Amino acid sequence: MTQALNIVGEETDVPSGVRNQDALAEAISGVLADTYRLTFKTHAYHWNVEGPLFYSVHNLTEGQYENLFGAADELAERIRALGKMAPTQMSAIMDGSVVQDRDGALSAGEMCEDLAGDHARIAHRLHALIKIAGDNNDPVTEDLATERSAFHEKAAWMLRALTKA
Repeated sequence: MTQALNIVGEETDVPSGVRNQDALAEAISGVLADTYRLTFKTHAYHWNVEGPLFYSVHNLTEGQYENLFGAADELAERIRALGKMAPTQMSAIMDGSVVQDRDGALSAGEMCEDLAGDHARIAHRLHALIKIAGDNNDPVTEDLATERSAFHEKAAWMLRALTKA
């Protein structure tokens, strides 16, 4: 077996001028956990939606889970660029996320409201990350968090708009 196959990732010191890389990586890890968990939840609702809103919710959630999946990769790569390890266990995703599961079957409207609430909570969490990044001389994370917050705010609005009478 070659040496390259035996290499295991590790945390490193990245001299980028960013202060408090541990706290930043921890905050990004929380957003990553939310993103990964919401990816699954959105995909599950996409699979299971029924009723008059089926087509609209099915199509909207497809675009959202695809965006979320790509964002998870960007967030994990930012953690690595800060010299820290991205989460490696599902338990870290579950424990680090503000996204919660709902019990029982939900109507399409309930699914939309549930997802909208999750998007709003994640946007709020990203607002805090923007402040932490700014306070620690990390404009790259600030930009990433701003972009992600805009996505979540728009997603919440679109989901809520679907259920207005």
